[in-house]
Amino acid sequence: MAVDAVPSGKATGHTMPPGFIRNLGSLLNRNVNSIFSKETLYSRLPITRWLPKYNLESLEGDVMAGFTVGLTVIPQGIAYAEVAKLPANYGLYSAFMGCFVYMIFGSSKDITIGPTAIMAIMTQEYSGHGGPDYAVLLCFLSGLIILTSGICNLGFLITFISKPVICGFTSAAAITIASSQLKGLFGLSFSSEGVVETWTKLFENIAYTKWQDVTLGFSCIICLLLMRKIKDLKCTKVELSDRLNTRIWKKIVFLTSVGRNAIIVIVAGVIAFALDSNQPFTLTGFVKPGLPAFKPPPFSTVINGTDCSFSCIMSDVGSGVAVIPIISILESIAIASAFSGGKTIDATQEMIALGLCNIFGSFVQSMPVTGSFSRTAVNSTSGVKTPAGGSITGFLVVLALAFLTPYFKYIPKATLSAVIICAVIFMVEYEMVAPIWKTRPLDQLPLWGSFLTCLFWKLEFGILVGVGINVAMLLYGVARPKVNVNTIMKQDGEEPYYVLVEPRSGLFFPSVDHIRAEVSKAAQVMAQENMMVVVDCSHFTGVDYTASKGIKGLCNDFEKRHQVLVFSNVTAGVKRGLTALNENINIASTPEQLQSLLKCSEVPAANGKADHSNGLPYIIASGSETHMDGVVRQYDDGCSHPQS
Repeated sequence: MAVDAVPSGKATGHTMPPGFIRNLGSLLNRNVNSIFSKETLYSRLPITRWLPKYNLESLEGDVMAGFTVGLTVIPQGIAYAEVAKLPANYGLYSAFMGCFVYMIFGSSKDITIGPTAIMAIMTQEYSGHGGPDYAVLLCFLSGLIILTSGICNLGFLITFISKPVICGFTSAAAITIASSQLKGLFGLSFSSEGVVETWTKLFENIAYTKWQDVTLGFSCIICLLLMRKIKDLKCTKVELSDRLNTRIWKKIVFLTSVGRNAIIVIVAGVIAFALDSNQPFTLTGFVKPGLPAFKPPPFSTVINGTDCSFSCIMSDVGSGVAVIPIISILESIAIASAFSGGKTIDATQEMIALGLCNIFGSFVQSMPVTGSFSRTAVNSTSGVKTPAGGSITGFLVVLALAFLTPYFKYIPKATLSAVIICAVIFMVEYEMVAPIWKTRPLDQLPLWGSFLTCLFWKLEFGILVGVGINVAMLLYGVARPKVNVNTIMKQDGEEPYYVLVEPRSGLFFPSVDHIRAEVSKAAQVMAQENMMVVVDCSHFTGVDYTASKGIKGLCNDFEKRHQVLVFSNVTAGVKRGLTALNENINIASTPEQLQSLLKCSEVPAANGKADHSNGLPYIIASGSETHMDGVVRQYDDGCSHPQS
């Protein structure tokens, strides 16, 4: 290798070659140009892409969609705070900052960021005993982890959580959340953890049910479900041929349907307010009025008069610091994919945007947030044009905090329970069981493992169990690949020609013992120790040291039996790995050489074994055109042997 000359008399110990310096400078120049390019600006600040093109048509669609989503998120925010065991105002604190931040950094026009049912139940799981300070700090730390993961391009790790695991987790979480709202629906007051304990205590206290709350709650559920269906009726779809009056009427019906949560909460609140002198319902109670103070998240707090430091909080929160960011990313990426319209989503940018939403949200006392599927669906069907629709939603929540909080105390708890139950029951993905069974019955294991563990143990353990089952299934497939063994007959179809062994997976250390055992079995049973064995390596992508050592032992076994072993369809990388510890291996690089070897292997030796006086007990046959398809080609050439 040529080396740049060094002038005499000068020290060479610390001198870098000019070529290296030029290459380093070129690399740095390319990276700097890439970082500060217009394309990078558009991808990392998506608002710069759509804002210059903003027009009145976009404004009309965004205002309508933002207003509609705002009517949905206000009652949901109050309800999800109840799920998280936080004061109602914290649900609203979580509902506006993400809207403003995502407008700047978000890449999807449809996604709305805010409190969700799953985030609420996870927050309750990890911060319920620590109060709002724990939830706010969790929000900040989750945002920090999500942002760092996005910057480091670690989104690929989420792909190890399969769809069956996600299905099992969301379904179990939905049932857990719905079960937790039964006490509010029946007007009962008790504390419980988990589905089993909740249902047990419900039946134990059923005699204390308030019939007024039950009547109101189930009436709200019926109305919510009916109003949900209205927008799906054909007569409510706006047609191009509709007159103006008809369009206005259909728009009103549509808004009534998508804003059903707000309408039900307002109607129930008015009824409770009118009956305040002799209040029959269990009410939400006092909601702290006004906007939250903009301040850093608390890194220490006081619980029951005892100072709790940051390390104490982290000890209490435990695995929640890792679990909540994972669930948040999962929800947001899944929603972005569902509403991408077939376009490729920028997962890195979505993670960066979500991380910033949580970080900035923690400065206004938000609990952990992520994308909401139900509100994103409302946003999309309402005709949103750009992420600016979120700013309208956020502004509506700010107005509600500033002026309406004194009236929130009249909202019946049974109504909020009805809102939550109607939101989560459609998250139970029972319809996925049949398609998963048809596609691959074995995928039922992570599905039901995740579902049952989440339902009867803890949500975060359910994810770990599901992922563990998936990883075990993957590793088993790697360690015990399927191996097809066939006897290839001669052209006349009367006598066997050779035995073909075809491993269906790669050759790496977990699988080498299994493949070696299968090849040896084929050689001794089917080939009867006197017929050539051909190993088709077309599925091998590489060979590691352990595998190469195992193959060397296999070749030695064949040599002791004076039996020919041939490796076919060997790529350059596989050949390099196989020959690293087997220097005496000869390589046949063409199909003709392989067929010549097959022909010569028929020559019997004096002891009844194949003649291997040529010193070639095992051969590697490489070349992409070698196909072990059972068709034996005849050649007139002699028994020449391949050269290495």
